[in-house]
Amino acid sequence: MAGGGQAAVSFLTRMATVAAGIGVAASAASASLYTVDGGERAVIFDRLRGVLPKTEAEGTHFLVPILQKPFIFDIRTRPHSFSSTSGTKDLQMVSLTLRVLSRPDVDRLPDIFNSLGLEYDEKVLPSIGNEVLKAVVAQFNADQLLTERPHVSALVRESLTQRAREFNIVLDDVAITHLAYGPEFAQAVEKKQVAQQEAERSRFLVARADQERRAAIVRAEGESEAARLISEATTIAGNGLIELRRIEAAKEIAGVLARSPNVSYIPAGDNGQMLLGLNAAR
Repeated sequence: MAGGGQAAVSFLTRMATVAAGIGVAASAASASLYTVDGGERAVIFDRLRGVLPKTEAEGTHFLVPILQKPFIFDIRTRPHSFSSTSGTKDLQMVSLTLRVLSRPDVDRLPDIFNSLGLEYDEKVLPSIGNEVLKAVVAQFNADQLLTERPHVSALVRESLTQRAREFNIVLDDVAITHLAYGPEFAQAVEKKQVAQQEAERSRFLVARADQERRAAIVRAEGESEAARLISEATTIAGNGLIELRRIEAAKEIAGVLARSPNVSYIPAGDNGQMLLGLNAAR
């Protein structure tokens, strides 16, 4: 019985040793494996050689436990927004908000990790974005930022893309999403618009006066020509034209009197003459 007990203890001891060995092996296998998900890349830090120059793509990979450690980078395009207050060429303050879509240069991930670390974009983009915005805005007057906004956006995009390349960052899109001026500039714009409206009104009044002057000249010339023609006709026809004008005037006066309600016609006698009399005021 004693021998059987010792055999059982020995068997259990061996089983425990095997289980421990299996556990250690499983732990070692787990520590030597790592997974890179879709849209990510891994940079390996080796305690003996430093950051390895090769990046690892998606999938499961092996490493040397304790000596090596993986650092995962998200290489998908990510949005970033930041604001800046800058001075224009005519010394007006303007607030701008810039939105960029950025991603790391996959081939230069080891360099990015060495110089900037995993949070490379948060360390670089706000600083170079403010720098570029201030440099570009200073080239334009305040009103040009509105009238030439596509040109301003193109300059910002070009300059910021070049600066980001120096840090191995790729920019897929750069856009100015907000632009606002200070209250002083808004008041200046309002005063300018009022002055322009007053100037337009003054130009209209001058143009109207000029047209009226020209019309008066034309009327005067017409009346002068009519007087000349009448004078010539009088000289040629003698008193005939004057008599004709007198008859026309008499007809016109007779027509006016005929339509007036205050005029009545009274027989004056047998000779057929008519006397004109005005009714007494009512």
